[in-house]
Amino acid sequence: MQREMAFLFKFGIDMQTGQPGHQPVLLEEVLKYLSPKPGGMYIDGTVGGGGHTEAILARSAPDGKVLGIDTDAQALERVGKRLASMVNNGRLTLVQGNFAELARIVQNEADFVSSIDGGHDEGGRDQSRPYRDAGRDEGGRDLLRPYKDGGRDDEGRDQSRPYNGILLDLGFSSYQMDDSQRGFSFSADGPLDMRLDQSQELTAADLVNTASEEELARIFRQYGEENRSRQIAWRIVRARARGPITRTGQLAQLAATGVSYKPGMIHPATRVFQALRIAVNGELERLEAALPQMLDVLSAATIQKTGGDGGRMVIISFHSLEDRLVKGFMRREASDCICPPGLPVCVCGHKARLRILTPKPVTPTSSEVSANPRARSAKLRAAEIIIAP
Repeated sequence: MQREMAFLFKFGIDMQTGQPGHQPVLLEEVLKYLSPKPGGMYIDGTVGGGGHTEAILARSAPDGKVLGIDTDAQALERVGKRLASMVNNGRLTLVQGNFAELARIVQNEADFVSSIDGGHDEGGRDQSRPYRDAGRDEGGRDLLRPYKDGGRDDEGRDQSRPYNGILLDLGFSSYQMDDSQRGFSFSADGPLDMRLDQSQELTAADLVNTASEEELARIFRQYGEENRSRQIAWRIVRARARGPITRTGQLAQLAATGVSYKPGMIHPATRVFQALRIAVNGELERLEAALPQMLDVLSAATIQKTGGDGGRMVIISFHSLEDRLVKGFMRREASDCICPPGLPVCVCGHKARLRILTPKPVTPTSSEVSANPRARSAKLRAAEIIIAP
């Protein structure tokens, strides 16, 4: 049975309908490094298509639990319906939120209902609001504090929950990429949107039509590592003077102008779309905010554990900017000293809190890339909390 389930997960088969669905990237590797076990508690900070979540629940059966988080209400509704039995039996809790606010969501997850109820509780009260208030509740109390203080509040009460692992998959689900109305892809023409959170005001069209030529060039260069950033920005500014750019097809055509392109090559608009998506959703800022919170949440949980391994974090990135942040964070937190080079003695007092499990990033096999070309740029890094003796 377990081998049959692994086949279904690996090849993106919906377990209820038997139809092709989202293919979770590096699934076997995620399970290896996250190491879910029966009775364990895990966080999937990027539910997306739900493939990783479903596999973690299967591997941690019969009583393991997953807290699933995503900014995309449509993704949560879809996963909530497909995994309704897991939601109903309490093994899966779904919350609409941003993983940049991980510690607050974990701190308050008992007070929040599944995102399929629109972020409101049974009395109709808005339960999504506290996620948006810079780490503080309505009374101004610091909701991150318990995780900084060993999982205890001002009165010494244990506020932590024993999460055994946290997963972030920084890619996009097939559902998001294939829905032309979301504007993430130029494979089919659609509105130039790119918002993960549909309640957010800023869209890609807003940026393309209002940002200065210099700002557009910076976005393409910094977030897309696009060598033609100035030329593309120049072309966009002149095109929008004739009328607003509102469709993905328009932008893709502008980005590809003057570039020889053959089938099989990476499309010349790819980096431009990546850059705008990162800028619209603040993806790098979200990741920078989430990394220390992942460490704090797992550290707080580790403190109250006895006789077990340290909690694990597993992160899948899809471009060098994300991977650079993850690599730098893990290396820094795995070091006993982070003083600048050249100092004769350590003065920082930093102590290692992580043990790196992947000295080099884990990448997809050729067979996985053949089955799922979108996995080609995925890189997985994993680390484990160090339990102090």
